[in-house]
Amino acid sequence: MSQVTLYLDDETDKALSDAASRSGMSRSRWVSQLIRRHAQDKWPQDCLTLAGAFPDFPLSEPRAQASQPADSPRMTF
Repeated sequence: MSQVTLYLDDETDKALSDAASRSGMSRSRWVSQLIRRHAQDKWPQDCLTLAGAFPDFPLSEPRAQASQPADSPRMTF
């Protein structure tokens, strides 16, 4: 198990101690769970649930066809 040193000002240190105490965890475990929760590379379920919830929300502005460059010819395989 690795160790990490954090330098916290007094106010932040107190906030950490209070939050860990309220949750019944050690300071180390509280910080560890916080990191696990926020260091993920996937969207939280609450965000995924919102996808498509606003049918009138434009995802992008429509573009004029004339401003599109011509497509490059494709190579066949």
